[in-house]
Amino acid sequence: MIAALLLVAALAADPVAAPAPTATAAVAPIADTDLREFVAIAGRKVAGRPVNGPISSADKVLLIARDDKGFPVVAVSTGFPARQSLPAPPPNTLAVVRLRQRYETPVPGPSARDLAFVAAHRMPLFVIGEWARPAPMWEVAWVDGAVRFRTIGEVGEIGPWQD
Repeated sequence: MIAALLLVAALAADPVAAPAPTATAAVAPIADTDLREFVAIAGRKVAGRPVNGPISSADKVLLIARDDKGFPVVAVSTGFPARQSLPAPPPNTLAVVRLRQRYETPVPGPSARDLAFVAAHRMPLFVIGEWARPAPMWEVAWVDGAVRFRTIGEVGEIGPWQD
């Protein structure tokens, strides 16, 4: 509940205005190349920085949108409890980035909660691991009627889709 309130407060703090949605401007289930490259660079810059606030073991969450010129921007940056599922993102969000302090799976990668988020919202999610340098990164997306993920290299190069 507290996390949801923090997310609402962050959104009310005058996020970067994104263009108004149109009938053809639906969120793509797989991120565009420029979004992927933006997250690979901008998201990794945040890795390793402390999260301030009342949540002691928080993940960092970035909501990615486009500015009025069409360029990718970080619309919201906030801390979120590590063991909670992400809520539905606000309108005009094109992708979500979750920077995890530790990996929770037997092999580092997206968690079951990450996969469930993408299945529920059909929106790209990028997971960045803060436990290593360079920070590992995965893209989780809705591909061919299923949730799949792939690795993203340091400057946006992509690996094959995995189930």
